[in-house]
Amino acid sequence: MLMKCSGRNVSTAEPVSLEFDSVIQHVDPLLQEPEDTWIAPGFIDLQVNGFAGVDYNAPEAAHEEIARSIQAMFSTGVTRFFPTVITGDPARMAAALRNLADARETLENGAAMEAFHVEGPHISPEDGPRGAHPRQWVRPPDLDEFRRWQDAARGNVRLVTLSPEWPGAARYIEQLTNEGVVVSIGHTSASRDQIEDAIRAGATLSTHLGNGAHATLAKFNYIFDQLAADRLAASFIVDGIHLADNFLRVALRAKGIERSILVTDAVMPAMCEPGLYRLGEVEVELKQDHRVVLRGGTRLAGSSLRMDQAISNVMRIAGVTLTEAIAMATINPARLGRIVSRQRGLRGGERADIARFRRINQRIEIVEAYLGGRRVFFAGRDSSPTAPIL
Repeated sequence: MLMKCSGRNVSTAEPVSLEFDSVIQHVDPLLQEPEDTWIAPGFIDLQVNGFAGVDYNAPEAAHEEIARSIQAMFSTGVTRFFPTVITGDPARMAAALRNLADARETLENGAAMEAFHVEGPHISPEDGPRGAHPRQWVRPPDLDEFRRWQDAARGNVRLVTLSPEWPGAARYIEQLTNEGVVVSIGHTSASRDQIEDAIRAGATLSTHLGNGAHATLAKFNYIFDQLAADRLAASFIVDGIHLADNFLRVALRAKGIERSILVTDAVMPAMCEPGLYRLGEVEVELKQDHRVVLRGGTRLAGSSLRMDQAISNVMRIAGVTLTEAIAMATINPARLGRIVSRQRGLRGGERADIARFRRINQRIEIVEAYLGGRRVFFAGRDSSPTAPIL
């Protein structure tokens, strides 16, 4: 049975009616004016370390808790995401990936976990660029370890963040890209030559550009080198905390909307009350002002950001249009994350991952979300399955 929903197409502002099962079948003009709702592809987040009190880095995370966190994410309009495992003990990293792969295959909404992102451990060991990643587990690129990740993840590691400052990094990047894995530069103190070598080897992205850096930088530095590299796209954490407003505006001008994506870099306390939480082996604290910091300190350790908030924030802070902001959370990450059948927007043959929302000034409010044609969120309550999920 075909499902239907309607609203203003976020790409054209035209009223449309969608008909879909697991994929979009028809997109037709709507003669009457719709209620004050917009319709867009479901949002995509390529960097989620945890959510709603669940740490995806914990091998012991219960599947029912992972399911609950996914349900909470649907309320923000996200329908596909990359659970992200950070630098840690090799055995625990592999175990976390194995647990996530099991959950992906067995949970009703496990398909929302499109693929996995491994951020580290092949990052800069220096204070500043290393961020909140534990120093004792930082280590050089190791193809055998990557194979262990893929074995544990059942081949679902699709994005790896590393620093190209390590000897042999270019060869490692070339091997991963040959196997269809997206390689992103992040948590780096690499030189210009090392960054250029990484790009030639196949790196295509910069992870949360402007963060994971020294507090004081040289006049010419690795952030400028990445901003200037036309072959690198970039992800940004737009929570009003991680980036200065002016840096965000300049960075978006340098990259252009088409090479920019929004990520939350959310960790366990996202959508939780202030208090103590964990990110892998690191103890963190959610403050009253929504900052997530290392316990007892001020260094940022991920975020409590939601994707619907990120979209609202980038419109307000950077002055981008609704269409541009939604592209940064939908078709751009689909293309850069190599997510099939999600790269053309609301068109026939694309997966029926759909978000309906209201726009209130420069803020959006999610009304409804569909995953693979099945309604998974509606007006703040769960919905029963109505169609299969791809």
